Amino acid sequence: MPKSYSEQEKEYIKKRLKEEAAKCLSQYGVRRTTVDEIVKRVNIPKGTFYLFYKSKELLLFDVIQEQQENVNRELYRVVSNIANTEFSADKLTDIVFEFYKMTEKMLILKLLDLNEVELLVRKLPREVVEEHFKDDSDTIEKMLALFPVKKEVDINVISAAFHAIYFATLHKAEIGEEHYDRALRTLIYGVITQII
Repeated sequence: MPKSYSEQEKEYIKKRLKEEAAKCLSQYGVRRTTVDEIVKRVNIPKGTFYLFYKSKELLLFDVIQEQQENVNRELYRVVSNIANTEFSADKLTDIVFEFYKMTEKMLILKLLDLNEVELLVRKLPREVVEEHFKDDSDTIEKMLALFPVKKEVDINVISAAFHAIYFATLHKAEIGEEHYDRALRTLIYGVITQII
């Protein structure tokens, strides 16, 4: 029978699971990160892991999603600061471009190549992935509410366009280092000019 934990212990264990999962993800990637390695680092029985997460993939996704939420909060803060000033499609493009570049430098997101992302998403329950995309759409809608947006804008399409741009960042080598930044900025600018 599993040990019962106080709320404080549960909070601590969950925090430690995420910390160690982030380190393993950075060090080993999705495929080679194991529940055994994580529980060894956190110093809990393997059965306890499953009280918190049904699978390794759900924990890893939680870690990645938490980092993305931090980026989204910061992006919203910066965007809301310019929304009250004179802004332009160029200025908004510059800000969004810088945030895409920032996520490229985040160790966890940097180490996830397209195959790792596909593997992770493939092993997640469909409702988890759908909820993630809904949250992204909600975040984009919240940001767009700060600006005069064209009436015909479909938030789901814009959200999908920004996801497509993110997935393009996973193909930097194939796109070509020489033209990558300009191509990325052009894609962002193209989406933004469709919005405002």
